[in-house]
Amino acid sequence: MSKQELVVLGQDDEDGSGCCPTLLSAPMRQDRAEELAKVFKALGDPVRLRLLSMIASRDGGEICVCDLTPAFDLSQPTISHHLKQLKQAGLIDSERRGTWVYYRLLPATTDQLAAVLARPQDSARQSPIGPAGAPS
Repeated sequence: MSKQELVVLGQDDEDGSGCCPTLLSAPMRQDRAEELAKVFKALGDPVRLRLLSMIASRDGGEICVCDLTPAFDLSQPTISHHLKQLKQAGLIDSERRGTWVYYRLLPATTDQLAAVLARPQDSARQSPIGPAGAPS
């Protein structure tokens, strides 16, 4: 599958409800829940969450694996395994340049995760809890 053919989570909704219904706007379909669970599972490990953060926050939008590995007290094969999990979840992509592999965030996936977890604007205004969980 080429990069142009990559299917982003929820982009092809059959019911026409848009790409990113939130948890509060409609019950989630089984297939959608299974897709999202794979992505959240990939984020459920502290090492993978740190790796994703390091990749996403890098100036220039990409980082060499040679800069990721020293930040952890883990072997190179273990870091590669975690990166593979993030890539399979559609959170990152990579490109080999000579002997090194460079990783970059795929923001469409993280944007969709954020959209799924977001409250619809009407619910946000009616909520008895204000910003940062403080009562309004």
